[in-house]
Amino acid sequence: MRDVLLEVENMHKAFSKHKVLKGVTLHIHHGETFALIGGNGAGKSTLMKIISGLENSDHGEIRMNQVPVTFSSPNEAHRHGVHLVPQEPLIFPNLTVEENITIGIQGHQKTLQKNVREVIKNVGWDFNLQQTAIELSIAEQQLVEVTRGLVRKAKLLILDEPTSTLTFHETRMLFETMKQLNTQGIGIIYITHRFSEIFKIAHTVAVLRDGKVSLKGPVRDFEYTDLLDALTAKQSMGLSNAPAQKTTPKNEDRILDVQNLSNESFHNISFSLSKGEVLGLAGIVGAGRTELAEALIGITSVKEGTIQFHKRKMNRLSVRKRMNEGMVYIPEDRHKNGIFSIQSVQSNLNAAQLHQLSRFLISKRKERLSGLHYIDKLKIKTEHALQRVQQLSGGNQQKVVLGKYLALSLKY
Repeated sequence: MRDVLLEVENMHKAFSKHKVLKGVTLHIHHGETFALIGGNGAGKSTLMKIISGLENSDHGEIRMNQVPVTFSSPNEAHRHGVHLVPQEPLIFPNLTVEENITIGIQGHQKTLQKNVREVIKNVGWDFNLQQTAIELSIAEQQLVEVTRGLVRKAKLLILDEPTSTLTFHETRMLFETMKQLNTQGIGIIYITHRFSEIFKIAHTVAVLRDGKVSLKGPVRDFEYTDLLDALTAKQSMGLSNAPAQKTTPKNEDRILDVQNLSNESFHNISFSLSKGEVLGLAGIVGAGRTELAEALIGITSVKEGTIQFHKRKMNRLSVRKRMNEGMVYIPEDRHKNGIFSIQSVQSNLNAAQLHQLSRFLISKRKERLSGLHYIDKLKIKTEHALQRVQQLSGGNQQKVVLGKYLALSLKY
């Protein structure tokens, strides 16, 4: 039996009247990968922020190696060997990769540089350490964050959905690295939405729902359906396990027709989309998925091919005109292109429709009512409409991005 590394006991946290954590208790052992799953607003992000020193709890206790600790800052958590790898990489774009990895770590520069190279060599990643971070893809930025934690020699590594932007090869290498770290006695809290990853890599799993632990135990004791039921409370709500019925789209319902589309990033792409249809677009990082989406909305140009939306050719239309036609684009990096993080939830939800809320001046009444409508419609968990978007969980931030464009009465 492994010794206990981290104990979280009866953790509570509320923002104003909204209770986010309601008595959460978790135990993570040395050399264990502990998977944590939960829906949007379940409390995962808040719990991890408390453990890593980014938030203070209202009530509860944290113990490291059976010793009570209080993390009043990330630096204090680092000193105890706790390192959080956030879902949104914290990168200084104008610094080099090496500088991003070693920033904030005390020690002789040459020793730190040697440690960085040893870590990268051990995990098999290929970095140009003198490259500026602004040139990195999101996947590469995530790997820089993981490397930063490894260089700090963390005893407890918190990985917040680290594979969400990694290729299959990078994911496999990360899993191999995690197993190596486990053999060295390092504990890992692994946050994910991918059930398949839990059964591949985790020893223990816990499910958070509405701020409480609804399921917890060794992964070997559970099946996929057990996790799903604990996540959705499907059994308690009396919902059926039967899959939703799919309808086959009819040709007359076709709204988007893409033929032989090509530019520098993709070649000869053709597909169609019908009303009410969800079309999945899969591919590894660098395959051209983002570039194709940007071409559809007009951010980037195409060399060949046609885009028809509701039988109207879109190729020569600007982004604004395509949006006016009902076509919108929700980017992969919401912090860079999707939200105004220091602005309120209400302001973000109305950002794309300001012309509809005003003639000469913005109607505060219309702005407030529109914001409240989409907060309710999308079940955005926020203290109030004027709360800053950066204070929301990642899932609720994504709902804000979606709501911003729903307000345009989009067609696609």
